[in-house]
Amino acid sequence: MDIIVVGAGIVGCAVAHALASRGARVRVLERRQVGQGATRASAGVLCPHIEGHSAPLRQLGVRSLSLYDAFVDRARTDSGHAIEYRRDGTLEVALTDEEAGKLRVVAAQHVAEGVEHRYLDAADARDAEPAIAAEVTAALLVPAHGYVGAAGLTRALAAAAVRHGTEMITADVERIEATGRGVRVVAGGGPFEADVAVIAAGSWSGQMTAAAAPRAPIRPVRGQLLHLACSVPPAVKRVIWGRACYIVPWQDESLLVGATSEDVGFDERATVAGVRDLLEAACDLLPSAWQAQFREVRVGLRPATPDELPIIGRSSATPAIVYATGHYRNGVLLAPLTASLVADLVLDGREEPELAITNPARFGL
Repeated sequence: MDIIVVGAGIVGCAVAHALASRGARVRVLERRQVGQGATRASAGVLCPHIEGHSAPLRQLGVRSLSLYDAFVDRARTDSGHAIEYRRDGTLEVALTDEEAGKLRVVAAQHVAEGVEHRYLDAADARDAEPAIAAEVTAALLVPAHGYVGAAGLTRALAAAAVRHGTEMITADVERIEATGRGVRVVAGGGPFEADVAVIAAGSWSGQMTAAAAPRAPIRPVRGQLLHLACSVPPAVKRVIWGRACYIVPWQDESLLVGATSEDVGFDERATVAGVRDLLEAACDLLPSAWQAQFREVRVGLRPATPDELPIIGRSSATPAIVYATGHYRNGVLLAPLTASLVADLVLDGREEPELAITNPARFGL
């Protein structure tokens, strides 16, 4: 099949690799460099059992996390790139008795669902992570969680797709139209014809179809992420998650601190308020972070849908259009599952059960 993937973030690159490695002729259209949208501002946390996800979103996240080891291995093998990937767990901490009570409720839910975890009192929490704040009253450890270097993984997926024959084209896509045999993608470099177009353009996905066609109800939500360099190792072994931020310790002893969630439209500017709030929240959890050097702030626009579930599947209005978008804060976590669902659907006509959750028809698409 001749397939065009619109978007070269982690989802678009994962889809392109999955399709190309199974024999499809793939072209990826992207207006900027690989991974420079929402992916750039992702800390790559892999934690479906945090953030109070809805049951359907948690189901998708757990399934996708189960695919991650093989997903990273394939990307490494096919690209020859190194990828930072660790599954040392997450430690969700409470700074007040009220927050500790909420963690106990979550722990009870984990018991009911068979999720491996440990509920820790204050002393045990500091035994697990001695560098965390003295104010921590309790913590919840989930060993299956972890993180991946999102930017590095995306570059590896793009390189792996290219090794399988994918063509990466820099072009600003204007619209996608149905034709007699498939689709025509109108972009800056000219019209591109294909059997199928996969829309994986993140926050810009709603602007991709022809004027008379329904538009995906996706709004951009700005996320700011900090990168701190530590002159003194922070001695944090795993992702630390608090009420106002999370901290990801990298193997080079730097820290990623995320993330804001701001409804400001297509505004990708960093702000003093965002940086200040994240720094203060990080230092509340990890006091030694005050001694870190400020390396950079990264900004991305996360694609949110009205129900905060992604849109993955074939368009009922235009069957030659397949959606792989609307992942909001979970694009990195859901990339393996999304790629698998799209490849099975497009190449084999197989509809996995998860597509019932993500069906574009729920929004009239």
